[in-house]
Amino acid sequence: MKEEDFKAIEFVDGKLRVIDQRLLPGKLEYIDLVTAEDVAEAIRTMIVRGAPAIGGAAGYGVYLALIEAKGDTGIFGKLCTMLRTSRPTAVNLMWAVDRVMKKAIDSGYEKEAVKNEADLIVQEDREMNHRLSGIGISVIRKGDTILTHCNAGALATCGWGTALGVIKEAHRNGLDIHVYADETRPLLQGARLTAWELTRDGIPATLIPDSAAASLIRDGKIDLIILGADRITTNGDVANKLGTFMLSVVAKEYGVPFYSAAPTSTIDFSMKEGKDIPIEVRNPEEVKRFGGILMAPEEIEVYNPAFDVTPHQNITGIITEKGIIYPPFDKNIERLRKGEEL
Repeated sequence: MKEEDFKAIEFVDGKLRVIDQRLLPGKLEYIDLVTAEDVAEAIRTMIVRGAPAIGGAAGYGVYLALIEAKGDTGIFGKLCTMLRTSRPTAVNLMWAVDRVMKKAIDSGYEKEAVKNEADLIVQEDREMNHRLSGIGISVIRKGDTILTHCNAGALATCGWGTALGVIKEAHRNGLDIHVYADETRPLLQGARLTAWELTRDGIPATLIPDSAAASLIRDGKIDLIILGADRITTNGDVANKLGTFMLSVVAKEYGVPFYSAAPTSTIDFSMKEGKDIPIEVRNPEEVKRFGGILMAPEEIEVYNPAFDVTPHQNITGIITEKGIIYPPFDKNIERLRKGEEL
């Protein structure tokens, strides 16, 4: 499979080079991050976003923290805690920081071993995305119209994509699909990022306001829904971009298959239910202003959660690199944890 001609994250010449996703689609611009604080700030401000990409960036952040600490394990630990807490919902962040920190400790803080572990996270994510995409096209029929929400493409991962990876694989296999992409308020990841990726890949697509999706589903114009995940609990509940839960309710009402696509690194095996997932609440200015222009009264109160949780009862299946998890999710996720075949 052909890789994209861009990479959301890449470690080059001792620096973490990332696309500033706030500037797309108008400008494709790269930023070099040279300290752990740079990486944490890029994650906080959504220069880097998408659960797998955040995990990949954070892994390199641990390596930069090791360089910065200059042998002081106390400083190293504090920098890693800063990285780990830069955003609360996507479990890939904590998973990657913990994994690379463990390698640091186990190797006696050997820099090359730590860098290699961060490289391995990125390499594994790309491979997992390709595998889950090959598996995921089994749920798509020729001529299907697919709805997706937010961005789960190469920009959100270390390469290729999850939900959008499945869509790209279907297109490249000649399945004649058409994609509806929700704009995804308030930061328009669907309009700015998913639409950008779809058009670059030549995939027939239509951009819609978020509020148009329900009537399209009701009117039989959507064959299935595929989107990503930021954390999956062991009972199959899925945290994803705000608006996912509403889509799942409408899809269930009208019998439209609803799939989440994510690598197994997005499964939080320590968390049983979605109600326990910490949901990030972001700056009210993201809702009140757009492009610096005031869109609402200054004094209005704003609630701006970045994610919501979709209960497993509304999910048809979870597409992973190890197979598609179907109900009963708790039993099948446990089988996956044990390394059994799905």
